[in-house]
Formats: sequence, structure tokens, C-alpha cells
Amino acid sequence: MSQDIRVKKGLTIKLKGQAALTTAATSRSTLYAIKPTDFHGITPKLAAKVGDEVSVGDVVFFSKENDRIKFTSPVSGTIKEVQRGAKRKVLAIVIEAKSQDQFKDFGAANPLDLEKEAVLEKILESGSFAYVKQRPYDVIANPADAPKAIYVSSFDTAPLAPNYAYALAGKEEAFQAGINALSKLTEGSVTLGVDGKEATFFNKVKNATIVNVFGKHPAGNVGTQIAEIAPINQGEKIWTVSPQGVAVIGELFLSGKYNPTKLVALAGSEVSNPQYFTLTAGQNIKEVVTKNANTEGARVISGNVLTGTQINVDDYLGFYDNVISIIPEGKEHRFFGWLPFVGSGSIHSNSKTSFSWLNSNKEYTLTTSTNGEDRALVVTGEMDKVVPLDVYPMQLLKACMANDIEKMENLGIYEVIPEDFALVDYTNTSKIEAQYIIRQGLDLMIKEVG
Repeated sequence: MSQDIRVKKGLTIKLKGQAALTTAATSRSTLYAIKPTDFHGITPKLAAKVGDEVSVGDVVFFSKENDRIKFTSPVSGTIKEVQRGAKRKVLAIVIEAKSQDQFKDFGAANPLDLEKEAVLEKILESGSFAYVKQRPYDVIANPADAPKAIYVSSFDTAPLAPNYAYALAGKEEAFQAGINALSKLTEGSVTLGVDGKEATFFNKVKNATIVNVFGKHPAGNVGTQIAEIAPINQGEKIWTVSPQGVAVIGELFLSGKYNPTKLVALAGSEVSNPQYFTLTAGQNIKEVVTKNANTEGARVISGNVLTGTQINVDDYLGFYDNVISIIPEGKEHRFFGWLPFVGSGSIHSNSKTSFSWLNSNKEYTLTTSTNGEDRALVVTGEMDKVVPLDVYPMQLLKACMANDIEKMENLGIYEVIPEDFALVDYTNTSKIEAQYIIRQGLDLMIKEVG
């Protein structure tokens, strides 16, 4: 049985360089890295040292606060380097890969035949639990919690986002097994949000409540779907998993192997032939990027252009990222760009003065320019137009900036995570970093409230 939700607020941003539904071959990288910085709030405790040999699924580090949460090697190889930053903070564990992978065997099993604890333990031991995030706070979930429900969004409406139906083609059985496993971890239901405009194999998934979602970005955000179906109240916990994370968990039960290999979209206006590549979480991206994109004067982003992380060409794919976006740096200034209508044919804006609203299907080549510096917060209502959650975005941002915990609670801090404010970063004339402010507010809540 399915239900429909319609998201009326938001903004769809169409950029040039959307990945075509084709997959290109790429050679195996010699270097991979697991970056603790990908897992917000985790303090790593190393379980392997430089020179140790590891197989796929061997523990490399675990959470210092909760040793049940483990992070395992994505490839077979030798620990080459532990990169550290200020105060010896671990930034990355670099692995020099062998030519062939050897997998640690966790044992195949049908999750529907297992008790909850057996399912949970297998996911924890393999390192797959890193895919399970918690609301509130957007951190890796606590395995000791009993979530009210588990949510999965099978599509993404962000600019240049990958097509998950294509990316998971051939892994339908693994995805179903992953849903079966997740259904054992909650007393509630697993809710699967699907694109209401396009029927895919996701619509036929069993053991999940199917929700057809219609609307502009951020309709594909799992937080938007949660807010429409069952908003989070204080004291409640909801778990979320990405579609490719579900498939990784499912493959674990089908084959007994932890396999974080996935189709990743290489997209953006600076990419010569935007398409998909088979990559592994933590893989060095230098060869893929340099052979297929112009990186001079461009920004390479692991993730989408609204929420991703800027990286170097000789860097590593983020654990949760399913797209590498490459767009021009914003080094040029528009002549009289501060005047309305100037350059209106080439720029995209949520404002009516740009005329971009007259052609909703046009694709744009946008740069990283913010088109201005920080300014005072002015009540214009523009934030409310792009945040479909039942919150007052400007007031919540001000409460976070003031570290006012009581106001943050009253204004809905438990319902939001940084990606819910990505469009605020894009559209607001104050040029504030809304996602950073929300992240700081959430960290304060973790510290003071727990």
C-alpha cells in the first residue's frame, strides 16, 4: 500500500552536466582512504597500524565512545599511512591496495529468519552500520536505541544528483534484502520514499511502506519526507539509510561480504562526458577526474554542489557520496551585476528579476561565486519559500547563532539537519552559511542535551 505527499515549497536547480545513464570503465586505484572526518561526531580509535595487511571487512578503527561501531577496510591491501592534523587528529587512514580483493566472510543469512540482535550484530561487525544515520542530529545511530521508524529516500532532487534506479540496476535483490534486514531493527515500519513521477523497481519493494513524493527540491531529502509523514518530537529517534547503503547491507546478508563498491556519477559543466563510474568508497579519484574533466579553474566537489565537500584532484571519494561534481570557480564579476535584469539570460535565481522562472527547463552553468559578501539578516520571507519543513528558518538560525537552547528546541532543532538548509545557502541575500550554523547548533544540543 502506498500514499502520496506533495512538497510545494523548494527550488529546482538545473545545471549543465547531468550524468548520462551510461557507465564507463575505469581501472582499479592503488590508493584508498577511510576518513574519520566523513563520520561526524566520531572519535576514532585505531585497530590497525602502518604496515598491517587488511582484507575487505577487517576493522581499521572503531568509535572511541562506542566500540560496537566499527569502520572496516573497503579493499585488500596494506596500511600505508595515517594522516594526522592539528593535535594529532586522525584525518585519513590510507591503504595501498592489492591487485585483487580478499573478503572477510561474515556468513550469508536470510535476515527474516534471524532475531533482531543477530541482524544488528552482523551489520555492526561488517562496518555496514556506518550507513545508518540518526535523526535528530544527523550522526551515526546508537545501536542500543530502538528507533521509532526507519526512512529511506530512493531518489535525489539535488542538482546533478545521481539516478539511484540506474545506479542500483542489477542490485534489486540486494536492496530488498537490505530492506528486510532494516525491518528487523525497528518496532515501527521502514518507509521508502519514491519519485512519484517515475515508476522504478523501488515501487515493488516489499516489507516497506511506499510513499510517492512529488515536488521540487528538497522533495528527495529524507528529512522533508519525515516532516510530511511523522515529524520528530523530543526524545524520539528515527534512523535513515541511503539507497546504496541499503544495497550494501543487503549484499552482506546475501553473500556474507562487505562490499562498498557503487556506481558514482561524475557530473558538472566541466566534465567532458558526464556519466557513471564504478568506484569504491574511499577510492582515489585522480585518474577518473583528470581523464574526464577540465579541472583548471574549477572546483571538485565530493557530493552534490549544495552539500558536498570541496576536495583536491588527488583526493578520495567520501564514504557517503554518490556523485563527484565539477563546476567553475567564481572568479569573474558581472558588469553592473548588482542591477536587476543584468545578465538575466545567463543566471539562475529564485528572484523574479532574473527571468529564469520563465524557462524552468533551461540548464545553467553556475560558478561557486556567492555574488556578494556577508550582510545583515533581513526579514524578507525568502528562506520560508525554500524550506518546506514546519519551522521558522530565520528564527531558528538566530537561535543557533545565539546558542539559545530553549529557543532552538521550541523552533524545531530536532527536525532539521544541515542539508535541509542547503537552499537557504543558495538563495538568501544575507550570504550567511546556514548549513554551518545549523551544524554548530546540533553539536551544541548533543553536548548539552544528549
